[in-house]
Amino acid sequence: MVLGRKWVLKHHFTGNPKPEDFDLVEEKLPPLEENEIQFRSLFLSVDPYMRSYTKRMTPPFTMIGSSVAEVEESKHPSYPKGSTIIILAGWIERGIVNPDKMGMASPGNTLGGVMKAADMGTLSKSLLLGACGMPGNTAYFGLLEICKPKAGDTVVVSGAAGAVGSLVGQIAKIKGCKVIGYAGTDEKCQWLKSIGFDEAFNYKKVGVKESLAKAAPAGVDCYFDNVGGEMSAAVMSLMNTRGRVAVCGAISHYNEVGGYSKVTDVLPLCVGKELMVEGFLVGRWKARWMEGVTAMAGWVMKGEIKVRETVVEGFDKMPFAFMGLFTGDNTGKMVVRA
Repeated sequence: MVLGRKWVLKHHFTGNPKPEDFDLVEEKLPPLEENEIQFRSLFLSVDPYMRSYTKRMTPPFTMIGSSVAEVEESKHPSYPKGSTIIILAGWIERGIVNPDKMGMASPGNTLGGVMKAADMGTLSKSLLLGACGMPGNTAYFGLLEICKPKAGDTVVVSGAAGAVGSLVGQIAKIKGCKVIGYAGTDEKCQWLKSIGFDEAFNYKKVGVKESLAKAAPAGVDCYFDNVGGEMSAAVMSLMNTRGRVAVCGAISHYNEVGGYSKVTDVLPLCVGKELMVEGFLVGRWKARWMEGVTAMAGWVMKGEIKVRETVVEGFDKMPFAFMGLFTGDNTGKMVVRA
């Protein structure tokens, strides 16, 4: 008898995620049927998007998310036993799926899927969930396709010490830009400077508008926004005419109760400065996915992009790793080693 474990979200989140929102469920796994695979997760991802995405789903359900996994048994010709996969099956330690049917019952028929893992050489497979995976492609395509930075541009990144923000800044440096980041601790700001950011500010200690006015006296050309709220209003007030804004996330709002809080209206700035503001989901570039993975892996291997991970040990710690995203516990990508 083979047992599997998974984390179930019992009800919608109210405010910050809490341990009592989840149940750890053990289940007996049935024999494989045609085209099914049995997998075991090696590393699992926790990401802020999970908090907002679950609002459109009906609990209880297996908590959403992706993992790097090993195929333990297989009756599917494309995924032989022993192969490494990226699987969007949720917070599952060991489970059975049919790759051909995954996602069909999810919102938009998009939540779920299996992809053969790229050969990472000497790099850790955990990077397939970070710099060489979804966060890496979010940074790569979001910055290059929406902000379209040019050498000499000034680029500002909020949430700069996170999984995406830290990569955005380094890509911008590769493209010859001046990069200014905002993070929530002095230690994170020191790390950002060590990986190439020209300036890094602790937004809890300095005013965004005042610090940015001094750091970017000629104005801001590109803003990669992971945070939203008043920080975004402050940055956009200092942008140059026809500046470009890539709206990746709004983590400042994710745990609010009773609807989003009121913040400064940025529409007058968008009109007066002719700003180009675009929100995006990285799935837009699904057809070019391996382009981003290959580019990011190449920069990492050459040392042009430096990666830091926050690794939590043990599948039973999944909720605590997730909760830590909203209290600033991670520097770089947060992953759980199962």
